[in-house]
Amino acid sequence: MDITDFVQTVAIYALPVLFAITLHEAAHGYVARHFGDMTAYAQGRISLNPVRHIDPVGTIVVPLAILLLSGGRLPMFGWAKPVPVNYSALRHPKQQMAWVAAAGPAANLAMVVGWAVLLKIAMALPTNYFTSPIHLMSEVGIRVNLVFMFLNLLPIPPLDGGRIVTGLLPHRLAWRYARLEPWGLFIVIALLVTGVFNAALMPLLRFSNALIRALVL
Repeated sequence: MDITDFVQTVAIYALPVLFAITLHEAAHGYVARHFGDMTAYAQGRISLNPVRHIDPVGTIVVPLAILLLSGGRLPMFGWAKPVPVNYSALRHPKQQMAWVAAAGPAANLAMVVGWAVLLKIAMALPTNYFTSPIHLMSEVGIRVNLVFMFLNLLPIPPLDGGRIVTGLLPHRLAWRYARLEPWGLFIVIALLVTGVFNAALMPLLRFSNALIRALVL
């Protein structure tokens, strides 16, 4: 990928990746506040301003590195500064922990719908200097948010899917399951490096894209 192609690709990916990561985190804080935890609110993290959520490595360096090394062929991956959640401050910590965790993937799903609507609008308009980049950006937005949603729904603590499972299990099993959390990051990295996640992700992405196009386009 030459420098011109790289700059153009970054321009197309920048907004979808930025909002996929940061609005995911903001959603956690918003739902936590709804259930009584004011930690994120007190720290100014319930915000649609991406600057409040950017992690220099996870939000910028890692996505750019993946883009540069793969030329856009590998699924985009990254993270923002985690929104602080004090689960003990929730009115019903165990049950509401699952709702707080589910808020992030739900935000990604909402963005999938939003990008799909924008894609439909771009396709309906005559092709010109503005509609072509919007078309490409919308397709990237759909793909990136689906990847982030599926990745975070892996039932591995501390990912959102792991916290959802912990919140749904009976207390004794939930406590035992939560003990996996110190190893969770290593498990996720192993799934990514070995290609297991990618192999499982591709059929989900193809099915999701087909479903979105059938429903929205």
